Amino acid sequence: MTAPSLGGVVPPVCTPLTPDLDVDVPSLERLVDHLVGAGVDGLFALGSTSEVAFLPDGHRRTVLETVVKHAGGRVPVLGGVIDMTTPRVIDHARTAAESGAAGIVVTAPFYTRTHPAEIEDHLRRVAAAVPVPVYAYDLPVSVHAKLDGAMLLRLAAEGVLAGVKDSSGDDGALRTLLLAQRDAGIDGFSVFTGAELTVDTAVAMGVHGVVPGLGNVDPAGYVRLYRHCADGRWDEARAEQERLLRLFDIVNAGAADRMGRGSSALGSFKTALHLLGVIDHPVTAPPQVPLDAAETERVRARLAAAGLL
Repeated sequence: MTAPSLGGVVPPVCTPLTPDLDVDVPSLERLVDHLVGAGVDGLFALGSTSEVAFLPDGHRRTVLETVVKHAGGRVPVLGGVIDMTTPRVIDHARTAAESGAAGIVVTAPFYTRTHPAEIEDHLRRVAAAVPVPVYAYDLPVSVHAKLDGAMLLRLAAEGVLAGVKDSSGDDGALRTLLLAQRDAGIDGFSVFTGAELTVDTAVAMGVHGVVPGLGNVDPAGYVRLYRHCADGRWDEARAEQERLLRLFDIVNAGAADRMGRGSSALGSFKTALHLLGVIDHPVTAPPQVPLDAAETERVRARLAAAGLL
């Protein structure tokens, strides 16, 4: 398989829900327009920020079909096919390919512990099952396994993988991967960072793009940041990165004594999108806890300070 290289800003699209917990399709379409209109380079539907782990299979299909259809070819759409075992992931992958996704995003299997050899076999089997590019998702905090850089590059050289999203938080391993890729002369393998607060540093190290959850709220900011980095305007990039870092404090809006960090972060993104008029409801999937009125005001204050309200 020969896959085109993808890079730039590829936000993981939030999944708007109705109060009855159905997919809010009109809000999702407006969110796609909000992102594409800001100049992003692609969309990642059904990632962690999309609440993929909380969505029934029918919701997943609706999300992917809606995003692909409404994007209308303006940007490529990657579909997350995250699940516990290889057969389940292959089912999701085939659905994503049938829905028109330009590529799929795959974690290691989880729930049970997997050996590195089993993870490699998993990625090979998924890639063999679909006619679209496959991107690995390095997410050890959730799947309890760090993807091996040598394995990733071996699969890249063989054409099995088109790229990786690195959400490991291990900057040393990320830099080692980028250096090894460069030394091996492996082209067409896109390395994305999921660390939205250090994009300038990551681009300086050589990453090809960023997948920022906060990019749902301020996609134009991340587009500016990435373009500043790509053009070598490092002082401007630092200033934009620091503005986004301050805005990112919205993820701390939820009180720690009544909700988890996931509820606070995803709830703050959706609350911000609701306050900006992009989505109709700031509903998150259960058992996540919604933000209350005081917490919503904290989000509003941060949006105003960032120049978004």
